[in-house]
Amino acid sequence: MTETLDGLRLSPLADEDLELLLLVRHFELKLLELYGRGDLNGTTHTCLGQEYVPVALRSLLGPADHVFSNHRGHGHYLSRFRDPHGLLAEIMGREGAVCGGVGGSQHIHRDRYMSTGVQGESMPVAAGVALHLKRSEPGTLACVHIGDGTWGEGAVYEALNLAALWRLPLLVVVENNGIAQSTPTASQMAGTVADRAAAFGIPHRLVVSTDVNEIRISLEREIARVREGRPLVVEFVTHRLGPHSKGDDIRPADVVRTARDNDWYTHYAHDHPEQFHRLDGAVKAEVEAVADEVAARPLSRWEGPCA
Repeated sequence: MTETLDGLRLSPLADEDLELLLLVRHFELKLLELYGRGDLNGTTHTCLGQEYVPVALRSLLGPADHVFSNHRGHGHYLSRFRDPHGLLAEIMGREGAVCGGVGGSQHIHRDRYMSTGVQGESMPVAAGVALHLKRSEPGTLACVHIGDGTWGEGAVYEALNLAALWRLPLLVVVENNGIAQSTPTASQMAGTVADRAAAFGIPHRLVVSTDVNEIRISLEREIARVREGRPLVVEFVTHRLGPHSKGDDIRPADVVRTARDNDWYTHYAHDHPEQFHRLDGAVKAEVEAVADEVAARPLSRWEGPCA
């Protein structure tokens, strides 16, 4: 069954939630600035425009749940730990890095959180962890974030098959931003995510709202059922504001404009200006201070496995 959420005016958020949304937004913008200045090496994939997905899920997940992230995972990490110092130190290879600076932007392991840039790799791993949780820690779940492009990987279907067959507590969060790196989803994916979930008898929820409160209310009961062994696919129809990584955005101007028209940031500033402006500048200043402090640290050293 596919259900749709849609909200026209964003509901007021608790300060804590808005601060987290703004933290992810300004963290990502700062990363792009640092790359532009040549202060960072390698590449990165920002989640600009998609920040509300992990923030909405944050209160629906517990500390005993496992979270598997992907290449676009800064928001997932920050929503889980609210640790901009550790994440930026990891990306910059500075002391205090989450994984000693060897994981970088995409490959992070901390407590019950793991991210990888290998598309589809996390699905069977999450299914295996979900099996372990079912046997040893009933009531907990494994949450795995994937994108629309990941549905081209065969490992996704092997994992869904076992999740359905063994009734695993597996929550699959699909952030469908309509483009897989530089290929529009409509050009590389036949059918729909809902149809593919239905092929395995797995319930599917379609979320088109960017309203954090609305999303939480709608998904609360469904995620509780996941904990009882009823796997679920939640598909967020979202928008990627920036390029895939940094300089590879070939989308037509009207597509980029549509993404910006759907940006929660501008919508929330319009709907709740007093709260937004009270917090936006403060969080931006916080991120600036984090960047200055982390950049001044010595280079990190690899001293053993991640947490």
